[in-house]
Amino acid sequence: MSVPANETRLVVGALFVLMMGLALAMVPVIMFPILRKHNEALALGYVVFRGGLEAVAYLAIATSWLLLVPLSQIYAQAGALDASNFQALGTLLLEAKEIGSILTIVFCLGALIFNYLLYQTKLVPRWLSGWGLIAIVPYLAAGLLSMFGILDALSPIYAILNLPLALQEMVLAVWLIVRGFNSSATVFRAAKTELNAV
Repeated sequence: MSVPANETRLVVGALFVLMMGLALAMVPVIMFPILRKHNEALALGYVVFRGGLEAVAYLAIATSWLLLVPLSQIYAQAGALDASNFQALGTLLLEAKEIGSILTIVFCLGALIFNYLLYQTKLVPRWLSGWGLIAIVPYLAAGLLSMFGILDALSPIYAILNLPLALQEMVLAVWLIVRGFNSSATVFRAAKTELNAV
């Protein structure tokens, strides 16, 4: 990829990655007051993994892309002797996609906590949260295989391994928008908390 010829696309792409990371980081923050009533430690873990660590990974990816712009400008001004050093640094910044492998592990830990909480509390139907718990396995496998260079992140097999969790997340989102949380589970938990306080 020629950075000077695609500078605008690179900056816009980095901006979108950054916006996505910040938006995704807000989901556990918004869910925390609800999940904390059921298990505060796990709810906090969800905020740490899916909120904090995942946002930091997206920030690192966006930053590495943005650093390619000034590096390409310096490269254009450098002489032939220094060109190989700049090419090596540019290649390193492009390899920031390896952060995606770490991001996969962080994402899976957050998804495991979230779906476990949903499964235990019955805030959504158990088939939906159970689907999420099972779908984490191939998703994590794809990330680990990519990390060790066994599987290319752009291969069809990688996409197939990611598909079950991607579908589950979309179905869960639609479920929460249309149906919301199971009100009987929420009421039961509130009543149990009040009894424990007495």
